[in-house]
Amino acid sequence: MHAAPVLRGGRVARAVWLVAGLFLCACGIVAFLESRLGLPPWDVLHQGIANHTPLSFGLANEAVGVIVLFVAWLLGSRPGPGTVANAVLIGLFIVFVQPLGFVQHLATWPLLARAALLAAGLVCFGVGTALYIGAAYGAGPRDSLMLVGSLRTHVRIGFVRAGIEGTALVAGFALGGRAGIGTLAFAVLIGPSVEGSFWLISRTRLVT
Repeated sequence: MHAAPVLRGGRVARAVWLVAGLFLCACGIVAFLESRLGLPPWDVLHQGIANHTPLSFGLANEAVGVIVLFVAWLLGSRPGPGTVANAVLIGLFIVFVQPLGFVQHLATWPLLARAALLAAGLVCFGVGTALYIGAAYGAGPRDSLMLVGSLRTHVRIGFVRAGIEGTALVAGFALGGRAGIGTLAFAVLIGPSVEGSFWLISRTRLVT
């Protein structure tokens, strides 16, 4: 696929899809982090930048997001309410979900269970991305770059996303960021997860 499906419904219905999708993305990130199998590729980059600049990890995250959004805008992407919601709500949802009692015990699971948790996180992130982008309120910085990159290059979304994640991982690792097997799994599988979710949703009655 080279474009995201657009979900049917008016503004309220699409706002619900937007929030639901971002919540799933947050759950996916929490599942990935609690698997303790490695940072996501972009966070490896943020960590590497923080190691070599006065920026903290959080500020490096924000700075990279602004730069990526600017690059995506130069390539033709247009930010919208979903862009702001992505920046605000995912973090808030993570703050809400992570302290929950059962979430606190996930990191103590045995290795195979944590590997399954990582896989579940990738599925949540893929479906959540498809839902919030399908709401057509605008995508976050990294997803905007993925979409406009696919449109410009005529390369499938899954390959573009994998290439972007791989580039962030290599750059972050070169800067001294810590990576693990989960980091590599995320870099390789997040593209197919997002594209597969787009494909599945496009074949339901949810789309226009």
